[in-house]
Amino acid sequence: MSTAPGPAPALPVPDAAAYLTGRWRIDRAVYDLRGGTEGRFRGTAEFRPAPAGDALLHLEEGELTWGGVVNPASRTLRVRPLPDGTAEVDFADGRPFHDLDLRTGSWIAVHPCAADRYEGTFTVVAPDEWHLRWRVGGPAKDQLLRSVYRREGD
Repeated sequence: MSTAPGPAPALPVPDAAAYLTGRWRIDRAVYDLRGGTEGRFRGTAEFRPAPAGDALLHLEEGELTWGGVVNPASRTLRVRPLPDGTAEVDFADGRPFHDLDLRTGSWIAVHPCAADRYEGTFTVVAPDEWHLRWRVGGPAKDQLLRSVYRREGD
């Protein structure tokens, strides 16, 4: 029998957008389960008010190392806060991505993408750290992405 501790309990967050606002360091492991390869993304995420003031821009920038090659990588999402403390997350072009409810400290979001299925597990483990695990499966992809976000300055 293992005596290793279990996962840390999730930390409830009453307002997802307020919690996410600011700059975070990201360390992400990327696994291609079909091909048996893996890579790593290291960079930053900034959650800041969008110009219209109705959302937060989620801007990620960094470097992806894959197959020994390092390339710049970035993405932009929009986090639209809702009055109950939850949020809707959209792609930069306005298409819906997933909902986000951190009021219990953890959330599972599902996003269908053509015939593939993305399932994301969000877990707040501390006031300044949260984890995100995406499992992607389908005919086009078989991937696992594990990210740790730590607020800058910690």
